[in-house]
Parts: sequence; structure tokens; C-alpha cells
Amino acid sequence: MIAYLEHFVHGNDTESTPNDDVSSLQGSFHFSPISIATKDFGGMKSSTPLAVIRPYSTSDVARAVKAATTTTNLTVAPRGNGHSINGQAMAEKGLVLDMRATAEEHFQLLYHDGVPYVDVSGGALWEEVLKRCVSQFQLVPRSWTDYLGLTVGGTLSNAGVSGQTFRYGPQTANVTELEVVTGKGDTLVCNENENSELFFATLGGLGQFGIITRARIVLQQAPDMVRWIRVIYSEFEDFTKDAEWLVTLPEGDGFDYVEGFVVANNDDSCNGWPTVPMGSNQVFDPVLVPSSAGPVLYCLELALHYRKTARSSDVNKKVDRLLGGLRFVEGIKFEDDVKYMDFLLRVKSVEEDAKAKGIWDAPHPWLNMFVSKSDIADFDREVFKKILKHGVGGPILVYPLLRSK
Repeated sequence: MIAYLEHFVHGNDTESTPNDDVSSLQGSFHFSPISIATKDFGGMKSSTPLAVIRPYSTSDVARAVKAATTTTNLTVAPRGNGHSINGQAMAEKGLVLDMRATAEEHFQLLYHDGVPYVDVSGGALWEEVLKRCVSQFQLVPRSWTDYLGLTVGGTLSNAGVSGQTFRYGPQTANVTELEVVTGKGDTLVCNENENSELFFATLGGLGQFGIITRARIVLQQAPDMVRWIRVIYSEFEDFTKDAEWLVTLPEGDGFDYVEGFVVANNDDSCNGWPTVPMGSNQVFDPVLVPSSAGPVLYCLELALHYRKTARSSDVNKKVDRLLGGLRFVEGIKFEDDVKYMDFLLRVKSVEEDAKAKGIWDAPHPWLNMFVSKSDIADFDREVFKKILKHGVGGPILVYPLLRSK
């Protein structure tokens, strides 16, 4: 549906209603149905905006925000792919800006001191950035989230954490420049040296300091393949010690991705053993689980990047050397060689399966938290082994990050 807003017809000294505010916004805008912005992925809150605007450019975003500032009632919320969980992408009786409409505005490769970067739109999905960077340049961003159906502006407004964070930091640490529309409707370019306070406030600022319309992302050479591995632990201390050791290894000496998760020690198809194997041809044998194991098990997920030209014997040798120093349960190991892009898009199949079963739109409460190394054993004993011992109907991720990153 496309509609057009009428020109400004009254001044700020006139008492206005929300409907008056919509009709009074300056210029012409494209609209989307209000229904697309009444809920988010969390599914726990709902809100009805007055209008959903589709801005196709940064100037559209700026005009919409600036026009809203001339009214007395309108609030504004940018919405990427709606993957927030507590209503951050909603605006009750306000304006929601559908940032996905800006996805194609920016995409440009550039080099600075020999380092490649790509300028991308805040409304572009990371999945789109991945595919275009690989297909056009054989380059990729260094840091990712596990699920890539998220917008660049959305994750940069949070952090962007995954199994590569121990190596390169979160996605917010791999951006050198932003274009931001402020709450006054001004468009500013910011980086460490120019408008630096805005730059660092916007990164991880939950959208409260400005709307990200363009981001300059650090790139590196894209690998061709990934050796994808999962191993199981029955003892939390062994799991944490091994994971912490792996993330301290220098680049080139260790794995390129280190993450982990907790599963219930049972055959529940959603929370237990069946969630560990990576393919239908792999089977989890519970007989191998030690009788001393508690109510939950721990899975360490690892990935090693390599080129197609690499000899399989060299890849095997490096993997065997690294795994040889770990204390996982003997015999419970799953591995596969997959294309790099397929590994990064691995959650896509989970999404498609959940949508087919009708559970993708179910409520998804979610909590991310950082726990200090000195407290993680207590957290395991009180939370994992007691409160969450039967699972949560979704992933329970737990993995180490370095404070320096």
C-alpha cells in the first residue's frame, strides 16, 4: 500500500491530535501496512503505531524525523527486521520507520592503508552483506551474529556477539564510521575522530542516540571451507577450562570460532541430546555419557576455516592437535566439512524448520548476560543445573569472551 502525507497545515501553537500529526508531516512518504509493526520477534508485547513509513534513503529518514519534531505527539522508532524482543522497534501511536526499505542505498568497497572496507546500508541484512561481499569481492566482515536475518543497524545498536567475538570483538568493534540521523533530524557522519561522542554512543546505544543509515565495516579475505565440530562434556569445569584455553590461542594457532551451549541430559527433541548432531546422518549415543553426569550436558562448538587448496591431511593434523588437548567425553564428537557461507547461514535451516512447524512466531523471551569467570561455576550450579535443567525450549548458549575484546 502506498499513501502520501499532506503538506504541513498547522503550526506548533495549535493543539494537535495524533491524526493531525500524521497529516501535518511535511513532504510525501511511502507507507507500509501498520500490521507489520505491531509486534516483534519477542512476541511478548504489542503496540499500534499511527503510521509505518518506508524511507528509501537517508534523506527520507531525516525528513521524517525532522517533521516529527515539529509535532507535539509523535515518537519515532526505527525498525529493521523486527528481531528485538522487548518492543524496541515499536512506537505506540507514533511513527515506525521501516528501515528495510533503505537496504539498497549503500554498498561500496573501499580500501584504506591496504585494508578493505565496505559501506553498507543500516537497513541491509547481514545475510545480504555476506552474500554480496563473497560473490563480488571474495571478502567478508570478520565478526558475526549466529543468526544473520538481522539488519546492520539493528545489531550495531546492540553489540553483535558470536563465536568470533573472542578473536575480533563484537560487530560494534569492527566498524570505523557511521552515518547517523539524530533525534533532531540532522544527518551526521561520525567516527573515532569526527563526532566521536555520537559514534561511540550510537554503537550499542539501543537506537536512543540516532538512527544508523550507513556503516563502514572492516573486511578480510573469505575462507572457502569450514571444519565444523561439536564435542560433549559432562563436567562443567572441563568444559570451561577447555573453552577458556582455546580463546587464548593466537590467531592462526587455534580455531576461528569457539562457542558452546547447554543441553538437557535426556532425549527431549527440543532441549536434549537430539539437538547436538549437525546432520540427519549423525546420531547421539547416550550410552557414552558417563553415569556420573548431572542433569545437563555441555557442548563445545568449534570451527576451523581453510581454503579449498589446503591439503586435507594438514587440516586433519591441526584439528587433531587441538582436539587432542581437550577433555570432552570420549566418543561423542560430531564433525563435518561445509562451505563457509553455509556455516554462517546454519541457523537459516533452523528458522525454516521453525516456520514450517508454526513455532517461529511463538513468544521468544531472550536474555543475554555477561558473567565473570569467578562466578560462572556458581551460575552453572544454581541456574543451569537447577532452574534450567529441563531446558527452555530454545538455545542456552554459554561461551567465553575475553575482557580485552
